[in-house]
Amino acid sequence: MSNIVAIVGRPNVGKSTFFNRLTESRSAIVDETSGVTRDRHYGKSIWNGVEFSVIDTGGYIEGTDDVFEEEIRKQVLLAIEESDAILFMVDVNSGITDMDQTIADILRRRGKKAFVVANKVDEPARTFEVDVFYSFGLGNPYRISSINGSGTGDLLDDLVKSFEKKASEALPDLPRIAVIGRPNVGKSTLVNTLLGEERHIVTPVAGTTRDSIYTRYNKFGHDFYLVDTAGIRKKGKVTANIEFYSVMRSIRAIENADVCLLMIDAQQGIESQDINIFSLIRRNNKGVVILVNKWDLVEKNTHTSRHMEEIIREKTAPFSDVPVVFISAINKQRVHKVLEIAMQVYNNRIQRIATSHLNEVMLKVIDDYPPPAIKGKFVKIKYVTQLPTHAPSFAFYCNLPQYVREPYKRYLENKIRANFNFKGVPIQIFIRKK
Repeated sequence: MSNIVAIVGRPNVGKSTFFNRLTESRSAIVDETSGVTRDRHYGKSIWNGVEFSVIDTGGYIEGTDDVFEEEIRKQVLLAIEESDAILFMVDVNSGITDMDQTIADILRRRGKKAFVVANKVDEPARTFEVDVFYSFGLGNPYRISSINGSGTGDLLDDLVKSFEKKASEALPDLPRIAVIGRPNVGKSTLVNTLLGEERHIVTPVAGTTRDSIYTRYNKFGHDFYLVDTAGIRKKGKVTANIEFYSVMRSIRAIENADVCLLMIDAQQGIESQDINIFSLIRRNNKGVVILVNKWDLVEKNTHTSRHMEEIIREKTAPFSDVPVVFISAINKQRVHKVLEIAMQVYNNRIQRIATSHLNEVMLKVIDDYPPPAIKGKFVKIKYVTQLPTHAPSFAFYCNLPQYVREPYKRYLENKIRANFNFKGVPIQIFIRKK
């Protein structure tokens, strides 16, 4: 289960440059998702075999110095609350500013694991200028350059060593289903509808992290954990910047889940924020069911649901093989159908296709439409196997993998979906040298 690392600091110290280096510079890293909220950045990184999520908290603040400081403070508090480790970035050129000192004071008081990262140490002569940051009382500052990457190895070595082993292994091996979505789409109502019918069958279980609550649901033939992302916090903790807060909660819940129930508001339709959350689910290779909630409030004719479904599939393309369920959480309309479909998607995600059957089906498909020749070179795919990964991944072995382009990979994925049921589950296609 992935740890979350937040990069905090005042504007223009190099947070985004460092974020880009972490999430783009090595081949094992998937690309960032920008715009999860206005210009929040979220990505995944891997170092020494340890995967973690990175959040760049910086960027959008405008206004007077007073507003500046208040907004920065809110962001840092939220980042501290939601993250496993903090990278506190400062700029060696400007030394310690009042805002740096404010952030350092917060970090010291909260006691969260923080690494002071002195950026823009672009030449050895500047190394001694970093010593001033010892005064924060947060341990040794790390000397790095976001631009050229110097010093980042030592920082990341110590960062991944600091991660505690997640306690998720203590939970029974049951499916984990998370209810995800923008604020006010009805997540709490759905959770309460599911759990509120017969309270005696609900068993709260301490979660893997202080902020993911697992509630066991064991009735009507279902047995799974609901990863609760709705309304667990005390009101005092949820001050301002609700959008940033909800995104961090969503990221945490997505990573802790097997299947995500993405709720959208029927009256508003599928919006850009919904698409961004959908992208997070897809990039994390989790199962997904789209729930169109508040369907009871929409004026309908015979084509309304079909039209809405077409719009959703258009906006989620190319991954449009996703179940869409129209519900009313408050009226308990189709709530049990949601659970059935969520479990179907879970089973689709964990299924294993026998190699012999896979080859029998897919090699015929490839014979019918082989990869296009490029520069007079003919690609011959000889063998396919499902990889032993958490989410469905398939390796196609051939003589010239470099000549297999993205459209042909999509063709292979579509044919896998046409012949095997992977509805609601992202599929990864790898082309490898035979």
